[in-house]
Amino acid sequence: MPSIFAYQSSEVDWCESNFVYSELVAEFYNTFSNVPFFIFGPLMMSLMHPYAQKRSLWTHGVCAIFMVVGLFSMYFHMTLSFLGQLLDEIAILWLLASGYCIWMPCCYYPSFLKKNRPRFIRLVITTTVVSTFLSFLRPTINAYALNSIAIHILYIVIQEYKKTSNKELRRIIEVSIVLWAIALTSWISDRLVCSFWQQINFSYLHSIWHVLISITFPYGMVAMALVDARYEMPGQTLKVHYWPRDTWVVGLPYVEIRSDKAC
Repeated sequence: MPSIFAYQSSEVDWCESNFVYSELVAEFYNTFSNVPFFIFGPLMMSLMHPYAQKRSLWTHGVCAIFMVVGLFSMYFHMTLSFLGQLLDEIAILWLLASGYCIWMPCCYYPSFLKKNRPRFIRLVITTTVVSTFLSFLRPTINAYALNSIAIHILYIVIQEYKKTSNKELRRIIEVSIVLWAIALTSWISDRLVCSFWQQINFSYLHSIWHVLISITFPYGMVAMALVDARYEMPGQTLKVHYWPRDTWVVGLPYVEIRSDKAC
């Protein structure tokens, strides 16, 4: 049995041809398409700092874990090792769990946890720790667990979209869902239609997934912050801005907190 550190010890191998450009990098484009994680993570940490100071400094932790996801994804695609696969999946699990702890609206809690965020956070952390250990014992459950969490978050976002008349929130949710849908389509296509992409010499859809999902992260983060503000920050309004300029067609969203009393 190969070591979990060994190159190509993972059963997962994406569509891109291996070791084409380097003897040390298995999937060249899939590896270096993670670079946006190291750009958008620190940038969002800086842009969201005023919000984090008033809402929760753990917001910075979400950005930090996002960068860890990029790091472990880079390691996995560079080596295609079993350890890299596990670290990548576990980092994504903790990223989703951290978002749950900060922004999960109390109205979506289980009935016995209504309006009790500290208890809910303990439950999420306990479940995530158990899932982390299970991911080593039963790696096949990882994809199912991550997809179920993502679908639940999507459900929450859609429900809030139906409730709100806030144009900024609706636009952020729309863009988030479209980006996520295109990214997911790229991911699925790379897995299921690999032979077709290889025939036309275009095996880079998983790289496109990395880029698109790294752009989706800021939109999803801002969407959840806006949803959360309705429940946790009464008397304050979150204004959406875009980096580098609001007037630009393309930009990274972030929020500015305004007090309704001061308006």
